[in-house]
Amino acid sequence: MNLPADWYSLQWFSPSVLLGWHYAWPLALYGLGLIPLLFWLRQVLHRSKRQKLSVALLNDTTLARSRTRYLRAVPGVLAGLGLGCLLVALARPQHYSKQLERTSRGIELVLAIDVSDSMTETDMAPSRLENAKNLAIAFVKNRFQDRIGLVAFAGESFFLCPLTTDYDLLIQQIHDIQPGLIPTAGTAIGSALANCINLLRASPTPSRVAVLLTDGDNTGGNLDPVISAQLARAYGIKLYLVGLGRSDIQGQHRAPTDWQTLSRLAGISGGRFYAAPTPKRLAAVFGEIDALEKADIRTRSLLSVSDHHQVYLYWGLAMLLASLLSKSTFMANILED
Repeated sequence: MNLPADWYSLQWFSPSVLLGWHYAWPLALYGLGLIPLLFWLRQVLHRSKRQKLSVALLNDTTLARSRTRYLRAVPGVLAGLGLGCLLVALARPQHYSKQLERTSRGIELVLAIDVSDSMTETDMAPSRLENAKNLAIAFVKNRFQDRIGLVAFAGESFFLCPLTTDYDLLIQQIHDIQPGLIPTAGTAIGSALANCINLLRASPTPSRVAVLLTDGDNTGGNLDPVISAQLARAYGIKLYLVGLGRSDIQGQHRAPTDWQTLSRLAGISGGRFYAAPTPKRLAAVFGEIDALEKADIRTRSLLSVSDHHQVYLYWGLAMLLASLLSKSTFMANILED
């Protein structure tokens, strides 16, 4: 509900505002129906006691007399509206606003994506790399308040994005990954894992994870993958290694993937290895990792209550004062009042 800023705005009396309140004392609103009754009783009780003064009037004053008769109702109308505003104020109109607060433990995670030439193979249409990118983006979109970093590797390994919660930036970086991004040939799995560890090792967060996607053996870099896995275990970092593609399709030899070594590396760190020969299996792998490394999200609902009775109190007092002042003018009939 959009509320006007100033108390003297007429928007406070719009149906959308009046009907949108939560009234703390709604029984006071039943008094609104008594206001016309009070004025009717006043007329009945004073009708017999009303003093009359016979005055001869000229015909040309008849119209003026009819007009002033209506003006003499203004004090009563103002008094009635003032009482109505006071009753609304007594009902205590309030506005509730709910806020949902979500907190999580905070998992820190690094995605390492192989960009070597073999990732352009089309056994996972349109290519292994495109499948890895698309599912990595979907994975990032499904996270909440986790800091995620990005590493790309071929014959060498480079940081593409530090740990961040700016998922739009991270997704753009993943989109920009293309074959040939790193011209050095090979697959430096050991170096890629080392870069993941460097991003994660200084973090105080207890849950730290590296997810590496590759389709080849360790044929590049200057660091043994086993040593990297041991470093990950020493820092309490779990490694999830995903092997992409198939090594042989219809007799045609494709880029070899050493499942055994990748499985060993994951085991050393306390993580897991997944073979993903098809796009469907790769999607399932990301789903499993997402479920295993999901932060506990705590949801708390905050209720904010704002009271606006003073607005109608001001209006009520202003109208009653205006009613009293109007009785000092030609609008009042001293014989009736």
